[in-house]
Amino acid sequence: MWFVCALLTSLGWGIADIFYKKGSITEEKYSHLKICVFVGIAMGLHALFVLIFQNIDYNPINIIYYFPVSFMYFFSMVLTFFGLKYIEDSIASPVENSSGAITAVLCFLILKQKMSMLSLIGVILVTLGVIFLGIFQAKSDSDNIKKVGKKLAIVGFLMAVCYSIFNAIGGLLDAYYLDIAVSPLKNVNENTIELVANTSYELTYLIIAVIFLIFIKIKNEKMKWLDQKDKFLASVFETFGQLMYVYAMSGNAIIAAPIVSSVCVVSVILARIFLKEKMTLKQYIAIFSVIVGILVLAVAEVL
Repeated sequence: MWFVCALLTSLGWGIADIFYKKGSITEEKYSHLKICVFVGIAMGLHALFVLIFQNIDYNPINIIYYFPVSFMYFFSMVLTFFGLKYIEDSIASPVENSSGAITAVLCFLILKQKMSMLSLIGVILVTLGVIFLGIFQAKSDSDNIKKVGKKLAIVGFLMAVCYSIFNAIGGLLDAYYLDIAVSPLKNVNENTIELVANTSYELTYLIIAVIFLIFIKIKNEKMKWLDQKDKFLASVFETFGQLMYVYAMSGNAIIAAPIVSSVCVVSVILARIFLKEKMTLKQYIAIFSVIVGILVLAVAEVL
């Protein structure tokens, strides 16, 4: 079951990436905060549905206990929403999803989960791919860089790198929190721990989304709700992916994390088809290295 959930996570988040990019408007100052508002509303509605229709005996104190995980995930998403205004999704997604490799390493080092030699090779491929992708991005003269400028393009790339780091820390914490034997979450059992964790995250996101909405109103920035279909669709697929992700991570975190990271394959393909993004041969080679590394990790851990 966790394996299917990991694949569904990749699909949901891969589709969401495309709509995130379409909704990240360079000229719109607070587009990244507006995306957060939509995601927060979608997640909040799902959390309310769970609380009303599913008997999980939810204790609101879990919002506080789970906050370290929620914060890492939320903060990483704000960074990527901001960065997507200045970088191609074809580049951002592989870099961001290298977080799966980082999570695997952290689970190995800190939680003492096992890692094979093949897994180590996968991690090396991902790391080298990200490093060279950063170098090629800095030297690139793509249409996107001509549009936003080299400095902002580099900022966008760095936001993707920061996302991978904070998201990986969130994945490590999730692996710990979803271990029923040591989890600090209250009123949970093996059947409810995933939903309790996800509900805590979604309620946290809703609270922050309301704060962002108030901030946007104070700045006299118009939301234009009916013209935000890309942000809305991104929030729906993000919420679906997040729900699947929690079940995947609770099943086998050190395997699920790299598989989930294959979302970049979906993102790169869709970005090339629907967003018409173009890159240099060197960038494609670096991205290929990241993708191969991620797939090697997935295969290695399944074996």
